[in-house]
Amino acid sequence: MKQPLGVILAGGQATRMGGGDKGRLMLGDRSILSHVIERLEPQVAGLALNANGDATRFGDLGLPVIADDLDGFAGPLAGVLAGLDWAAEQGAETIVTAAADTPFFPCDLVPRLLMATDEMEHRLALAATPRGAGEATKSMSRSGLIRHPTFGLWPVALRHDLRAALDGGLRKVVLWTDPHGGRLAEFPTEGGNPFFNVNTAEDLETARRMVGAV
Repeated sequence: MKQPLGVILAGGQATRMGGGDKGRLMLGDRSILSHVIERLEPQVAGLALNANGDATRFGDLGLPVIADDLDGFAGPLAGVLAGLDWAAEQGAETIVTAAADTPFFPCDLVPRLLMATDEMEHRLALAATPRGAGEATKSMSRSGLIRHPTFGLWPVALRHDLRAALDGGLRKVVLWTDPHGGRLAEFPTEGGNPFFNVNTAEDLETARRMVGAV
């Protein structure tokens, strides 16, 4: 199969950080978004940024900027749909998504997602990790893994189905992936949670300590 295209999801509202683009916050000598680009770009055939509002604010990145085409804030699935529509124009079969506020995700994200979907007609999978002590269970699968729904492999062939689901009001990622037989790609957590994301000012300080920036 063709190598997936990559889509960085930066369309969130960042309400817990006071709004704005979380990915632009500095982590060491680079922005969080720069860390994300550095990790995802070598794994994919091409890369785009899903973001809403004035696209010119990301002009320095040299990436295509694709916006949600659904009214209101429809969550990460709207960004996935925008990415799938963009990928269809490129003749791609799949995309891999990554969140713009998660700078330490695995450098083997794409190979593991592809491996998890081997022999599937429509490759669909989410990243997952073992549950840690005290970790919230709201995103737990039946297998006891914690799903990370902004990190996934998505088939272009199902984009019309996804659009219909969103138009019908569906917003929760797993309510769409589960009925389509979406699989889980498990990632180890021995060195900490690779999908640690920056939601608050405290998270940002933690991330800075992780890269030795404080």
